Amino acid sequence: MLNRRVLLGAGGVVATAAALAWPIRMATRPEVSTAAGGQAHSGSEHILRMGKAAMASPRQAAEPFTVRMPVPQVARPVRRTSDTDVYELDLRPAQVEILPGTTTPALTYGGTFVGPTIKAKENRKVQVTYVNRLDKPANVHLHGGHVPPQSDGYPMDLIGVGSAHTVEYPNGQAGATLWYHDHTHHQEAEHVYRGMHGFYLIEGADERALGLPTGSRDVPIMLRDAHFDAAGGLILDVEHPEARSTLLANGRPLPYFPVDAAKYRLRLLNSSIHKIFQLDLGGVEMLQIASDGGLLPEPVPRTSLTLAPAERVEIVVDFSRRPLGSKLVLSDTNGPVMRFDITRRVLDTTRVPDTLRPTAALPTPTTTRRIKLGVAPSKMAYAINDLTWDENRVDARIPNGTSEIWEIYNADTVDSEFGGIDHTFHLHLVQFRVLDRDGKPPLPGESGWKDTVLVRPGERIRLQATFRGWPGRYVYHCHMQEHNVAGMMAQLEIVP
Repeated sequence: MLNRRVLLGAGGVVATAAALAWPIRMATRPEVSTAAGGQAHSGSEHILRMGKAAMASPRQAAEPFTVRMPVPQVARPVRRTSDTDVYELDLRPAQVEILPGTTTPALTYGGTFVGPTIKAKENRKVQVTYVNRLDKPANVHLHGGHVPPQSDGYPMDLIGVGSAHTVEYPNGQAGATLWYHDHTHHQEAEHVYRGMHGFYLIEGADERALGLPTGSRDVPIMLRDAHFDAAGGLILDVEHPEARSTLLANGRPLPYFPVDAAKYRLRLLNSSIHKIFQLDLGGVEMLQIASDGGLLPEPVPRTSLTLAPAERVEIVVDFSRRPLGSKLVLSDTNGPVMRFDITRRVLDTTRVPDTLRPTAALPTPTTTRRIKLGVAPSKMAYAINDLTWDENRVDARIPNGTSEIWEIYNADTVDSEFGGIDHTFHLHLVQFRVLDRDGKPPLPGESGWKDTVLVRPGERIRLQATFRGWPGRYVYHCHMQEHNVAGMMAQLEIVP
């Protein structure tokens, strides 16, 4: 159950605070967290205590554009078979450098604040053995992956301390920018905030023939916000999400990134647990070529992008159109995020064709489901269709192979009890197509496949998904993870 004071924020309404916290019962759980350093406390009691203690003297980030943005390291398979790449990856605590000249305690995959990038190929399997070297159970969800239920990272399927778990990702889907992150129920917001996130890139069989930028000019960029205490530790204060004012790109604050005077494929991911990015490049054209599920039917010119938590957008920026020595700043509404420095002229033979990945006609839907996202006042909790998460309840049984329309409605309108609240909607197992928003065509860049969509207060979105896969249970939820851990998650079951 949620605390009304937390719901309303520290003296302000939710519409202003733009955040809700997870259930108060978390403060009494027996698990001990020392991830932020210092004395151990239980669960969110530790988070709130650390936040309040450090609010008066937060650590300041680096001066803008003095730190170079790294590109996440690429994981190397421990072996390869005729049809499978095999990996091993630890879940472990680490001391990482985020702010210059100091170290921050983090929870990681592989010891880096942005975990190693796994590069896969369409229709070639990946097998990963995850070894839990943390001091508490955790797990891994391949976000956007079409995978069997035992490999999905179901919130209640945890890897015990000192244990290992092997999953198999078939990669029988089109090329796309996916990501992996923790999905431990009631703890995913904290775990992801403290660093349990990384890229998973599937190369489509159709991509090489398109001539898009590749190699060092194909750059994954993870965007998120953070808040640091005076010692450089991460603060997760659920009552003051607006204090997360340090913006990170690939785990570094306001970095710069040298680029050639050439076209770059930039894969942008919002890994924040709550923040929505509103991005622009100072009016410079960003040619959107892909969304969550991969390439769009055709490129879409953009001068601004909205990127909600867990969404991905791929853009191509042609830096050769600017003078050598130019510095282009990628900005959010509140200020800069990172800077691209054009350093040298090169031969560039890459291109963006007019046609990228045509989409087939959708099959005839068998049913329409209505999904309401909103605070349930009687429970003082986030809910889906007025019900909070219950692992023993199946909310939708779906025959394997059928296609359905889901109508998603955000009931937290501006005139509701708690004011207007943004939500996102994420569906496990399958990608979907957005049919319309409030009866109007999808937004620019929404013409391809998606797995996460932003739903504004009072908005009604229709989407269609075809549930073809494996019998078993999967979840769907708001991907503002502070909402998810507070109950805004439900369960579907694929049945024969």
